[in-house]
Amino acid sequence: MPIDFHTWNTPNGRKISVALEEMGLAYTVHPVNISKGEQFNPDFLKISPNNRIPAIVDPDGPGGTPISVFESGAILLYLGEKTGKFLPSDLRKRVPVFEWLMWQMGGFGPMPGQVHHFLQVENEQDRRYGLERYMKETKRLYGVLDRRLALVEYVAGEISVADFAILGWAWRHERHQVDLAEFPNVKRWYEQIMARPATKRGFDVALS
Repeated sequence: MPIDFHTWNTPNGRKISVALEEMGLAYTVHPVNISKGEQFNPDFLKISPNNRIPAIVDPDGPGGTPISVFESGAILLYLGEKTGKFLPSDLRKRVPVFEWLMWQMGGFGPMPGQVHHFLQVENEQDRRYGLERYMKETKRLYGVLDRRLALVEYVAGEISVADFAILGWAWRHERHQVDLAEFPNVKRWYEQIMARPATKRGFDVALS
């Protein structure tokens, strides 16, 4: 049975659509229109108590019984465990996957997300302060990623769920007002992953 994928067309939603396609899992998209407040619907809160997309319900969960998972990072780890794909079994190889996944969840998402917010603030003084603060931090994070990718092909060495997590936000680099030409290793990595057929399908599928 297909996984029920509750989402919207956002960076966090795209992380999961890419992972589902790359892992070859069947799924059904259930759009949650966050612009209309559908994330607060009681039925959605049962599977995502923090009223955030994405969330999944896997009818074939552990032991053959359904399971729901919320938070995009947790979903990626669950899907990696379920399929044995893009998540190494060896603990030493897992550690960088965990590190770069947490790096994305804690920084390379929240920080550019603040750029998205302040670009829409009408008050010029408030907008200027917010953009200066968060664009500086966003570019710092792109620099961290660029230096890492100067050493390895993918963030954890081999392609993993951490790459899918980061890709979801790098996809919005133009909205972050970041020119990837300034970060050549990120640019190489980004173009390499975006050229993968399964990743292309993950971005092409309608989420809204």
